Amino acid sequence: MTASVAPELLGHVTSLFEDAFGPVGAKALYIHAPGRSEIAGNHTDHEGGHVIAAALDVSVDGLACANGTDVVRVASEGYPAFELSLDSLEAREQERGTTASLVRGMAHEVAERGGKPAGFDLALTCTVPSGGGLSSSAAIEAALGRTMEALWGIEPAEPVALAQASQRTENNYYGKPCGLMDQAAVCLGGLAFMDFENAGEPKTKKLELSFEDFGYALCLVKVGADHAASTDDYAAVPGEMQAVAARLGHARLCEVDREAFDAQLPALRDEFGDRAILRCIHYWHENALVDERWRQLNIGDMQAFLELTRESGASSAMYLQNVVASLGPEQPAMYALGLAEHILKGRGAVRIHGGGFGGTIQAFVPLELVDEFTRKMDAWLGEGASRRYRVTDEGAYAAWL
Repeated sequence: MTASVAPELLGHVTSLFEDAFGPVGAKALYIHAPGRSEIAGNHTDHEGGHVIAAALDVSVDGLACANGTDVVRVASEGYPAFELSLDSLEAREQERGTTASLVRGMAHEVAERGGKPAGFDLALTCTVPSGGGLSSSAAIEAALGRTMEALWGIEPAEPVALAQASQRTENNYYGKPCGLMDQAAVCLGGLAFMDFENAGEPKTKKLELSFEDFGYALCLVKVGADHAASTDDYAAVPGEMQAVAARLGHARLCEVDREAFDAQLPALRDEFGDRAILRCIHYWHENALVDERWRQLNIGDMQAFLELTRESGASSAMYLQNVVASLGPEQPAMYALGLAEHILKGRGAVRIHGGGFGGTIQAFVPLELVDEFTRKMDAWLGEGASRRYRVTDEGAYAAWL
């Protein structure tokens, strides 16, 4: 595959590479991986449920060259450069939560498929907001995977297989117990429905659709609190759901019979508490809402989709409870949701986005209100808090220049 890259972007990543490592080699690789937005399916993926997600017009982009050593050197714009040796590809406790863990994890995954580890230099720039729930980590994982495949001489994995490798890296090396939605959306590109009941072979469908063709802009608003600071709160969601599933003899909620759950409710409540039960109720309710929203998108009924999206947002707030980590005077995500509703007055839809507990909220804003919405949210939450996004059809790839 040969790259076709905007000259300005190519010039920028080339400058980053040269500043960090010197002249670009004769054989250079361009890498691209988009950010993503969860359109439907709040905390359903890790329970084998259904999701709709979209790749967005923000991305991780980079330039890579082999360096003839066994050391990977990474220069990411805005962050300290680092390097690591490929002499061992086992997970390291001291690297958890760092980009270095993603490099080592993806190297392990590509080596398992027959790639021969070899050192390279990689310069990256990222327009995916960090800590905002747009999956910058998944984009980096996919970019690293595509880089290693090309430089180490193996065929590119199918998008879902690359996503699964990226998820294992995030789970086992980075230390975050995420589901597969983020990585699948980044690798697939476009607007996609995903069914994760069969974890080994998830089912995916794509739909070519622009929300703006229906008169609405997809806006994401940074609430002023990095959701990366709430990893423990995030981990408690699948932890509680799966604890209930385990008590009923299963690994994930998708395997649990609702009637068996209902029959055991008093005992389950005594053992796990109210919140865990409410989160299970959210899962089944939200999973059904995903299917109905996908149906409405396919028939082009945007008003029905928006009404269901509002219902989903209410379920996340009341039952899933991933808007506020703990009740108190500081509630940035709930505050942002309230401000957005204050502007929209029932038009469009607004909900918590992604993992929750900070990060971003998602709003479908009538096109005639976008300027007002952005101006007011920026005035109340800070310049650049609100941004309009578009769905992009291109998933993660690497191409020779």
